[in-house]
Amino acid sequence: MENTPEPLSPSVGWNVIHLFVKARPGTDRSAVEAAVASAKDEGCQVVLAAIVGHKADACVMATAEDLWALRRLQTGLEAAGLEVVESYVSLTEVSEYATSTPEHILEARLHPKLPPEDMRSFCFYPMSKRRGEANNWYALPYDDRRELMMAHGKSGREFHGRILQVVTGSTGLDDWEWGVTLFGVHPDDVKDCVYTMRFDEASTLYAEFGPFYTGMVGSIDEVLGSITR
Repeated sequence: MENTPEPLSPSVGWNVIHLFVKARPGTDRSAVEAAVASAKDEGCQVVLAAIVGHKADACVMATAEDLWALRRLQTGLEAAGLEVVESYVSLTEVSEYATSTPEHILEARLHPKLPPEDMRSFCFYPMSKRRGEANNWYALPYDDRRELMMAHGKSGREFHGRILQVVTGSTGLDDWEWGVTLFGVHPDDVKDCVYTMRFDEASTLYAEFGPFYTGMVGSIDEVLGSITR
């Protein structure tokens, strides 16, 4: 490929992009398919989800070692006629509180295999930790924060087999501090998981949430067929 810049990769983990798109009149389905195929040829993982509601028609989530590969995917989708109405940039990461986590779990967080089988319900939302006068996450001692996050993680593990949670870090990269992508067996699995975990002190006192995007993971034919005519 001519004029291809030197790859830009994180020292740990992968780059991640969530592109929320709407189909415009004249969207070229074959060009969308070609953009996705080209990204996969570059080593990207690409997940497509049809979004329900007014916020977007679809989400294209992609992971890559090279940040330029994600930029080329975005360019290809826009050239095909899809309008990007919202986006989120982040990195896969291992939490600073996960020091005792088994190595195979840490590896799965840094290099997740997406999409998971038999989990077609999709949800994405960004979040940050609160810096209020009364409740400031970053004013807490490390040990207190670690204890709260360990309890939060214990709640999440109750949904093993029903939910795969992919938490990506975005401090300094986007408007929020984390992006949370949930894959569920059923839509109510996602609902139950988010509802349950909001009662944890780490969320109740210290979490701020952005907009939620909900939909269904599908093949490129299924997703494009639901948003274009």
